[in-house]
Amino acid sequence: METRVPRGALASLIAAVVAIAAFVLPASASADHAEDPIHPGVMTFTEGGQCTSNFVFTAGGRTLIGQAAHCSGTGAATDTNGCDAGSLPLGTEVEIDGATRPGKLVYSSWIAMRQNGETDPDACAYNDFALVEVDPADAANVSPTVPGFGGPTGLGGSEAALGDTVYSYGNSSLRQGIAQLRPKQGTVVSSEGQGWSRTVYTVTPGVPGDSGSGFLSADGAAIGTLSTLALAPTPASNGVADLRKELAYANQHGGLGQVSLVNGTEPFDPDIVGAILD
Repeated sequence: METRVPRGALASLIAAVVAIAAFVLPASASADHAEDPIHPGVMTFTEGGQCTSNFVFTAGGRTLIGQAAHCSGTGAATDTNGCDAGSLPLGTEVEIDGATRPGKLVYSSWIAMRQNGETDPDACAYNDFALVEVDPADAANVSPTVPGFGGPTGLGGSEAALGDTVYSYGNSSLRQGIAQLRPKQGTVVSSEGQGWSRTVYTVTPGVPGDSGSGFLSADGAAIGTLSTLALAPTPASNGVADLRKELAYANQHGGLGQVSLVNGTEPFDPDIVGAILD
């Protein structure tokens, strides 16, 4: 049976192994610099919670950056059902590293599912996606390119074959600002929830503060967002929610018009050593 936990609820496990996944740390722990440009992988801070952004999106001329919906959750750390869990309201200010002004929460899958009366248990369990609008004053400073790897090359499919190689960029402050630990390469070990999520092992694994970070396929397509930590039967693996499904739900129920992924301006390069040394 899989146990799925958001945020930093597993402090005892963190003390035993650095390979834990995904969730929110105090904002004061950030090791990034405010002058850094805005791009996939910068930290976002929502009322004291720290997460990693995934990709850049656009809707009706607005510049958006993605994070996990649970980053703005108000319930207990064990609240993983987005159809039941509480959330800060749309319009909540979100600090974005590299931005001169706060962004604002303009979409949360958790809010949308409650408003829609969603009953699909897989959507409720795995749809963990939010969008933050970058202030227009900072829009010119946004780059859609994933650091180290380049891309994304487009929106990937929902297929998750056993053994598929994936790439990610985590930015948790637990890495003590060591940039070489941010790029990650991993392998898909299973598909969950009728395609709503993948179970993935990465080296190095995600740690608290990486929550929401984006995942790329072997050809550089954006395929997922880091959502959960599995305790069993695959300890310290990550649950990676399917981005195509998350984005389709946002387009159907988000009220933002057509939300589109922005491709990177640099070509994708799957060389993990090169990404580490970049």
